[in-house]
Amino acid sequence: MVRAYNQEHVYRHPWDRVTTASWRKFTDPDTPAVLSHVLDVHTLSRRLDLAAGRLHTVRSITVRSPPLPFFLRRLVGAEAVVCHCVETSVVDPRARSMEIVAVNASLRGLIEVEERSSYRPHPDNPETWTIFRQETRIRCKPFKALAAVAGKVEQRCADRFQQNSVKGREFVERICKYLEAESSSSTAAAATR
Repeated sequence: MVRAYNQEHVYRHPWDRVTTASWRKFTDPDTPAVLSHVLDVHTLSRRLDLAAGRLHTVRSITVRSPPLPFFLRRLVGAEAVVCHCVETSVVDPRARSMEIVAVNASLRGLIEVEERSSYRPHPDNPETWTIFRQETRIRCKPFKALAAVAGKVEQRCADRFQQNSVKGREFVERICKYLEAESSSSTAAAATR
């Protein structure tokens, strides 16, 4: 069984500020405190398609799961699990779109997770608002003995993904406000020269 979850969020910031904040999400000094489940992020490749004007990036992201329920602890032999994910993104500044797909690279024998996200100008206010859409699909691959608990595992994973998604959106919002303040300071400084 596959569970799918869709979410939307409107940032009351322009597309370029929100996508800049999204890139800074994992490198901001506050990241370890706010996104404590993220252990490591590495850029594996970055390529600029000059003809199309698109930036293609692949990153590895290592995350830690929350404490596992008792029956899963016994199965995997640990209280929490470290999972490695691969994130691919395409940024198209001409079309003002940013598409991100993240999948788990480890634990695929037990669970498959695919998260698709996009940032685009909001149709009602494209110059100053950005709409973020996210779809997460989770599929537990149970053994026969675990078939009865697969739904519970999927739901627990989905709940955790939703909690982390909210934290991530709030953090991007916070970085947008920093960027807005920086921009206002730079504009004021330039005006006094």
